[in-house]
Amino acid sequence: MDHYLLTLWNVVDSGEIKQKEIAEVLQLSSKQTTRYIQKWVTEGWLTFTPGKGRGNISRLQWLKDVEEVLEKQLMKLIEIEPIETSSKYLLFDWSKDSKLRLMNKFSSRLGYVQSANEIDKLIIPRRYPLLTMHPLKAAEVHSANMVANVFNRLVTVDDQGVIYPELAHSWDESKTKLRLYLKKDVKFHDGSILLAEDVVDCLEKLRMDAHFKELWQPIQEFKVIAPLIVDICFPNGCSYALQMIGTLNASIYKESKDQLLGTGAFYAENSHDLKTTLFAFKDYFQERPLLDEVEFVQVPKDFDIVYRSSTKEDVKDTFEVESDSGFGVVIMNTFRNTDIQRKEVRDYIHYVISKHRHEIGRVSSRALPNHKSCLFGQDQHYVVPQVERPKFTGTLIMKLVGYTENTTQWLKEIFESEGIPVEIKWVSFADTITNSEKNQQVDLFIHGEVFELNQNFSFYHFLKNGYSPLAKIFKTNNALTNYMNEYARTPFHEWTALNLKVERALLESSIMIPLYYEKRQIPFSADLMNITIKHFGYVDFSKLWVRPEIKCI
Repeated sequence: MDHYLLTLWNVVDSGEIKQKEIAEVLQLSSKQTTRYIQKWVTEGWLTFTPGKGRGNISRLQWLKDVEEVLEKQLMKLIEIEPIETSSKYLLFDWSKDSKLRLMNKFSSRLGYVQSANEIDKLIIPRRYPLLTMHPLKAAEVHSANMVANVFNRLVTVDDQGVIYPELAHSWDESKTKLRLYLKKDVKFHDGSILLAEDVVDCLEKLRMDAHFKELWQPIQEFKVIAPLIVDICFPNGCSYALQMIGTLNASIYKESKDQLLGTGAFYAENSHDLKTTLFAFKDYFQERPLLDEVEFVQVPKDFDIVYRSSTKEDVKDTFEVESDSGFGVVIMNTFRNTDIQRKEVRDYIHYVISKHRHEIGRVSSRALPNHKSCLFGQDQHYVVPQVERPKFTGTLIMKLVGYTENTTQWLKEIFESEGIPVEIKWVSFADTITNSEKNQQVDLFIHGEVFELNQNFSFYHFLKNGYSPLAKIFKTNNALTNYMNEYARTPFHEWTALNLKVERALLESSIMIPLYYEKRQIPFSADLMNITIKHFGYVDFSKLWVRPEIKCI
């Protein structure tokens, strides 16, 4: 299976062509192109007659229908090879019709599988490769979902703000200290027992991590009081200490021989770009997962994702579960020494966005225009005043990243129609999620955010953590810094009002502008049981099971 050969077949017809043009199509050097052409001629795919002399053009003649041959080969591979072997070939540049046939065939290998030794496995397609499984580095929803399945936290906080025990069975809290009592005989995935020193080592790494240092600034010390007792000390107060240890990044892990060990319902092995497999942890301290394995296999971005329960090609009996995919905002990098620092420029951009926001459904069927607030269920009742177009002294740089490409292009066209000079700068997804320097070398951009579970703390976490696109803006804005200082002095049950106050300040200064809410409908086959949506809008695999077919004897 040769993706260069397939790409050339779908782009270049038989006839005259310069070898330089072939190299450009394949994005190869001249020497590499020559080697590939010679290989394909030898294999009988084509003939290639080099043009001799100045002005004479080379000629390529196809001898076989490349896509037809490769499609037949891949159809057989899908039937007999492990699913991750064939999945990588789906990523080739197939024509629309071939890709549809191949993806339909590939779908028959997905879903629930029970092997001869009664291992229950669920094979799920994924559109994006897994970036990390480290709790401190999980800054996007795909990695975060995996972390939630492999690791546990000391406590969990639900969407209503109620705190539940997880690794800690109970706690005592005062104005300056939180004492945690750990559950007994909790095992890491290597069989070792969780102790207080493991918790302290892990939380200390989090407290000193560059991306979370400011967020954890109120916490001054962790202490091992006894093998299963930990103290978290905050002499100057921290009303939200329990919420802090309930975040995904505060998941407890242990590093052993270059291996990251968790205590979660699943453990991961042999993870790579094309496949990640989660195996049920049989010594899990809570209820053991009902599935033995969950396998995530890489597929093309346009693959139709359905959570299947059987290997039947035609899954007709399905139902949909609604999942929150978060919200989108436009953020202005006010620290940049460009026109974006001028409030009249930002206010005009804000006005233009509010004027056209209702049209967003044209470019994204899942996006609902948001003119209220980033906080679901709240309404700022903010009416954007009409603003005259200011004088621009230069062109504004607008970031484009893959997951917002269509929306960014749409917004660019609107800006240009309203006299806002903008140009697009491509920034990689990796640079975006880590908030690298490249992410900060633009004037404005669309940012998508998905809250974990509890909205009140998630909004604060979004504003404060080092991965946040607002982190540098807050550092360079004294008024916003003062607002952030209020959180440490405000009881957590009063945070809704404080969050709205901070968001209002961002709205009025035209630094963060709500653009859309996003929902997604996830299809499930009807015999998948106990489907619950957990962290970041993803399915809780630890509770999922398949209703078996009972055959009458």
